[in-house]
Amino acid sequence: MGGASLVAGPLLVLTGVLLRVRFSFFFPAQLSAYERHPQLMTASYSLVAAGWALLWPGVALLAARIGERFRELAVWGGVLTILGLFARVFHAGVDHADFQLVTARGAASAARTVSETYGAFHVFSVLNAAIMGGWILLAIGACRARVLGRLRAAALGLVSVMPLGVLKGTTAWSVAAAAGLCVALVPLGVAAWRTGPTPRAATVVGRLVLVGVVGTAMFCFGQAG
Repeated sequence: MGGASLVAGPLLVLTGVLLRVRFSFFFPAQLSAYERHPQLMTASYSLVAAGWALLWPGVALLAARIGERFRELAVWGGVLTILGLFARVFHAGVDHADFQLVTARGAASAARTVSETYGAFHVFSVLNAAIMGGWILLAIGACRARVLGRLRAAALGLVSVMPLGVLKGTTAWSVAAAAGLCVALVPLGVAAWRTGPTPRAATVVGRLVLVGVVGTAMFCFGQAG
């Protein structure tokens, strides 16, 4: 699970970020882009949200590797980073709600509503520092524990510059952060697959069937809800 997370999560985030690269960064332009290109923007924001959500097992695996030599860095880096992932998923939920305002009332009305409520407090606001700082601690720990080399550790640290908050478009920093995530973590995920125990064919088939059944059930319940 950790290896799959380290491969899938970064690639989803990078793909989603690139899909909205041609639109302006600030929220009125993002809402307007959704009004004109709803499928594209839905795909972009969904991929990024899924990427952040799927990253937690990979972060846990990375923290465990660091913890073999530096427990404090592993604990604090891992915990803060995962809390930051929770906050980003919360932001994705707000993004979704704001896009539904566009569908119901149009982009101009949605932009007015968002501008009037943008600074409203929510409990995840306190995690803004964790969103940025967790990745830096993980990068330092991974470098010191020799889980990652210096260049890949620096790439991991770049994730801290990914813009945070709701309805954020793509900037050069967004692309750099998402690319850094891929450079740092995808090879680690592939290595985890190669060095881990090889399951029997029957086990692989059983897992694929289980994932298919559970995924279908979750989709159906989601549509019903």
